[in-house]
Amino acid sequence: MIVGIPREIKKQESRVAMVPLGVRQLVRRGVAVLVERGAGEDADYLDEEFADAGAELIDGAAEVFERADLIVKVKEPQPAEVAMLREGQMLFTYLHLAADKSLTETLLATGVTGIAYETVQVGKRLPLLEPMSEVAGRMSVMVGAYFLAKHEGGRGTLLGGVPGVLPGRVTIIGGGTSGVNAAKVATGIGADTTILEVSSERMTWLDTAMPHARTLYSSEGALMELLPRTDLLIGAVLVPGAKAPNLVTRDMLRSMRKGTVLVDIAVDQGGCIETTRPTTHESPIFEEEGVIHYCVANMPGAYARTSTQALTNVTLPYIQLLATEGLAGACAQRPELVGGINCKDGKLTCREVGEAHGLETVLTGMELS
Repeated sequence: MIVGIPREIKKQESRVAMVPLGVRQLVRRGVAVLVERGAGEDADYLDEEFADAGAELIDGAAEVFERADLIVKVKEPQPAEVAMLREGQMLFTYLHLAADKSLTETLLATGVTGIAYETVQVGKRLPLLEPMSEVAGRMSVMVGAYFLAKHEGGRGTLLGGVPGVLPGRVTIIGGGTSGVNAAKVATGIGADTTILEVSSERMTWLDTAMPHARTLYSSEGALMELLPRTDLLIGAVLVPGAKAPNLVTRDMLRSMRKGTVLVDIAVDQGGCIETTRPTTHESPIFEEEGVIHYCVANMPGAYARTSTQALTNVTLPYIQLLATEGLAGACAQRPELVGGINCKDGKLTCREVGEAHGLETVLTGMELS
């Protein structure tokens, strides 16, 4: 099987799907790897490094898509890329289909087998999403703290405070991977940090693991009590494969003070705040109801090298299996891959995506009896 790694073309996406060492590992196992020239340059990986690892460098994405049996990417395919996909081909990437009905329908029309990183689930974990959630979580406090500065339109609150001055208040909705990593940075700089969560089991764990953060059962009432006192609000809610629930309405947002900041990490899945709309690294913020919104849909792309390394660490074992054993063989060895299949043979196979768009779903045919 031939693996193809095209250059990412989503606006301001600087990551690449695999580091050269990952390519080397595949080549050593007899897998041919095609890498589009320039695919890794924004993540500080040169074409020469991929060539030295054994990849064949290709001029332009068209040949990569034409020759490869397995296309490995970072972000969801853009329209120009969807047009190059074909039946019988596999696509392994972040798809986030629940937030985009148009992409779902056009992807189905290609007949490609679309395997989404974010719906591969092992127990309660999402191992292929976790590294990017860690990056986005840690980054959310960094960017939130920056935009709280007065010269950026914020209130002028320093989250960590100083001796004799109370620290700023950070409210994090969701105690999953993103939320925990946001809390690590927030508490690390001395911010007054509260994590809202609905799972009592998770709250018990958070209470032990995050001794410098408070936990609170997540409800509309709890949010209404916290929002008027919050300087930085972080939306870190995730329902695997599904559209994010809308937990903060515009009316609720009006209770926040002018110049406060919100970061909606869930924007990839539609966002958990009513006023959320996707932004880019080039133009990352907008203001609604006096609150600065940071809603960049590919946050980890800002730290492309770190994110590429972290992504390769978790995706490479699955890519290797898909490339050497095929879809059926890989699913037999790693059954969690079945949950990653969002579409196959022109049929939608992810129930959560179907529910988000009112579309019929079918079984993948890879389920174990």
